Amino acid sequence: MTGTSRPTSDRTFLVIAHTGREEVTETLMTIARRCAAAGIVVRVVDHDTRRPAPPFVQKRPVDPEQLRGAGATVEVTHADATSAQGCELVLVLGGDGTFLRAAELAYPAGVPIMGINLGHIGFLAEAEAHGIDEVMDRLVGGEYRVVDRMVLDVTVTDPGGTESRGHTWALNEVVIQNTSHNGVLELVTEVDGRPVAAFGADGLLVASPTGSTAYAFSAGGPVMWPDLEAILVVPSNAHALFARPMVTSPRSRVAVEVHGDGRDAVALSDGRRIVDVPAGARVEVVRAQRSLKWIRINSEPFADRLVTKFSLPVTGWRGRS
Repeated sequence: MTGTSRPTSDRTFLVIAHTGREEVTETLMTIARRCAAAGIVVRVVDHDTRRPAPPFVQKRPVDPEQLRGAGATVEVTHADATSAQGCELVLVLGGDGTFLRAAELAYPAGVPIMGINLGHIGFLAEAEAHGIDEVMDRLVGGEYRVVDRMVLDVTVTDPGGTESRGHTWALNEVVIQNTSHNGVLELVTEVDGRPVAAFGADGLLVASPTGSTAYAFSAGGPVMWPDLEAILVVPSNAHALFARPMVTSPRSRVAVEVHGDGRDAVALSDGRRIVDVPAGARVEVVRAQRSLKWIRINSEPFADRLVTKFSLPVTGWRGRS
């Protein structure tokens, strides 16, 4: 589903940045000046109160006084489920890790998000930092599209499946992995209420199309186009003859059971949100009812993004005559 966004009379952009680099500071100042000229309020996070998965290095917050020095009207907020409420969009400066951190603020508020790459690959970013002037032209003018990106809903239940141990969501993937990183996990995978395979493995990933190019790709999973709706299941270093990646329907219910006589595990969503999965427990993954709203400002084909981000060799291609 797509829609055309319109600027509002009282506009606020929430800006999340991976600070500490000169390039980030320069980009932030450009954003501040452009927002000031357009009468757009810049909202920034003063500190992050969340508890993501270790290891985690606390990023220095954006300096609001520095942005005010560029003429911007600045609001300061904490990082929580209300951070993005009332904002037109969330603008992220950094790599994919910063984008996933910012998605935790955008998703609960139903606010669209856009990434500007200041990292290495930056697969989740819509634009690069050197194009910030054009980006701001489009955002200030309301000349952007909002598309939906599929999100996964993750529930962990106790042995027997009668009591919930935790509930979370994932934009990229949820990984069920060994707590101790010693030995293998004994797992049973299930799709739509039927067992599919049992094997020992380092872990197992359940990914969205957006996450197919991240951890799931490194684990041997296929690349899925982001406008596809499907759920990807990828075992990690499985000890079995049949433990290949599977692509299921977006309406499927994928479950992973940890053997009751085996090791404890954890379910790690987007590398940030952890739920304990003791031996005998069960992880169920379905498509979430709500999608993440994602800002597009260009019409670059996904194939071109693959080639650029992964530096794929395409020498010899002549195309259609």
